[in-house]
Amino acid sequence: MEQVGLAATSEVTLLSLFLEAGFIVKLVMIGLVIASIWTWAIVVDKVMAYNKFKRQLDRFEDLFWSGQSLEELYRSLSDRKKNTGMSAIFLAAMQEWKKSFERGAKSPMGLQMRIDKAMDVSLSRESESLEARLGWLATIGSAAPFIGLFGTVIGIMTSFQAIAGSKSTNLAVVAPGIAEALLATAIGLLAAIPAVIAYNKFSADAAKLSGRMEGFADEFSGILSRQLDERQQMQAQQQAQQPVQQAPRQNIHPHAQSSGM
Repeated sequence: MEQVGLAATSEVTLLSLFLEAGFIVKLVMIGLVIASIWTWAIVVDKVMAYNKFKRQLDRFEDLFWSGQSLEELYRSLSDRKKNTGMSAIFLAAMQEWKKSFERGAKSPMGLQMRIDKAMDVSLSRESESLEARLGWLATIGSAAPFIGLFGTVIGIMTSFQAIAGSKSTNLAVVAPGIAEALLATAIGLLAAIPAVIAYNKFSADAAKLSGRMEGFADEFSGILSRQLDERQQMQAQQQAQQPVQQAPRQNIHPHAQSSGM
């Protein structure tokens, strides 16, 4: 009897439980396995993307604070096919700066507002790209346990139907259905737990990266604001010097007229 019991328990595997499950429970398990695979694909993609994004931010900060002129940095970045992160924010601000001066912008306040708006739009785009597909992790993390629970309920109902059909409460009759039901719950948790952990981790990383870009945008806005003030002061000084240069010419005419008379 002991040998028969051991043989019976050795035949119960995860594959056998899946194959013996009902149609609905199989659909639930397959869906949860697909969700788990998709979760890990997002995790791998985000780990690689965030590491690359951090390296790009570090490289740009080194270039920006290396003492290179803004014009040279703008030309070097404009030659690239794709710019992300701080470089995209920098290009958006410089493009607005150049367009405004080419069109003869006369209002420093209006120019500053347009530059800030351009950087805000670029910052929001970069933040959206960082948070892309995180919603899937949140959805899987919250819904997968309940989907697995749904498969568990269906499996237990099937077990009760088997008990009613066989008119026996023997454990050998009840155990397979309960095992199938518990397997659905286990797969649901297997999909949900990594999704929740990954969502929290990547949300925090995205917030940190967005904070770095927002800090750069504020700092660069201050730099451009100081340059606008310097330009305005130079223009005011030039306008103040023009009447002084014209004053001697105006004093010549009265003397010339008196001498002629």
